[in-house]
Amino acid sequence: MTGARHFLDLSDAGGNTLAAMLSNAIDRKAVRTGWPKGQADADAPLAGRVLAMVFEKNSTRTRVSFDMAMRQLGGSALILDASTSQLGRGESIADTARVLSRMADAIMVRTDDHAKIEEMARFATVPVINGLTDRSHPCQIVADLLTVIEHRKALPGLEVAWFGDGNNVLHSILEAAALMKFNVRVATPAGFEPEDEFVIMAREAGCTVALTQDARAAAVGADVIVTDTWVSMGQADTSEKLSAMQPYRVDAALMAQARPDAIFLHCLPAHVGDEVSQEVFEGAQSVVFDEAENRIHAQKSILLWCFGKLD
Repeated sequence: MTGARHFLDLSDAGGNTLAAMLSNAIDRKAVRTGWPKGQADADAPLAGRVLAMVFEKNSTRTRVSFDMAMRQLGGSALILDASTSQLGRGESIADTARVLSRMADAIMVRTDDHAKIEEMARFATVPVINGLTDRSHPCQIVADLLTVIEHRKALPGLEVAWFGDGNNVLHSILEAAALMKFNVRVATPAGFEPEDEFVIMAREAGCTVALTQDARAAAVGADVIVTDTWVSMGQADTSEKLSAMQPYRVDAALMAQARPDAIFLHCLPAHVGDEVSQEVFEGAQSVVFDEAENRIHAQKSILLWCFGKLD
């Protein structure tokens, strides 16, 4: 294991560092008001640095936000797709990690099996960042927390309600709850609950995690309503799963159970009409495009921490 700062899960940074990331993101975003999006920050803290981005899954927000984050920090990024790199022809992750460590200053990976990114981190001598795996999506949750704060909600004691599939995004929400001391209500069909590891982690940190099959009960009094696509990338689009998810659609009736000032989050892309109604997605409580934009600012703070420029 090298001494590089990897960001594979939120706990790699810890609660104090996560708070520092959010503060840094708020400050850097504020001073950029009105600037061209590709203009570097005044201090250009990553000038000369290159991020290699490895994609084994399709991407819009992760791809663009990491590229723009590096530009705004004064650095640059390059893209490797599995289909056009030697990874797609059977080169080992270990060899890829060692080669990229000689050619770039950090590596971001968006893949399926979490074991792949762990192997990349074992062999890389530069920071490795989890852009998404089947287990977790930590970069997304940094952006989500930033969005929550921007909408004047304190994290400690926050009531977050999740609806639908107990997936990688929910796992990272539960990990964030453990670090930042907020509570999570999880409404899923039977058999689609999150992994026990993440529930236990949050509960052992003193958070309340309620697991229920009653969507309405989970929504009552919530500060934040969150959902995600019912069928994640690469999963079989089964009619049985879609049928089981129907009672967990976030619609106006469900939002009405939350606090009047509750906000709606979705990491996108959304399947409007499935996990969320058109009325909610386009409604006044939806902040999904603030959330998407904040991927850039979250990524910048993550990169700065990985490069030892934020503690």
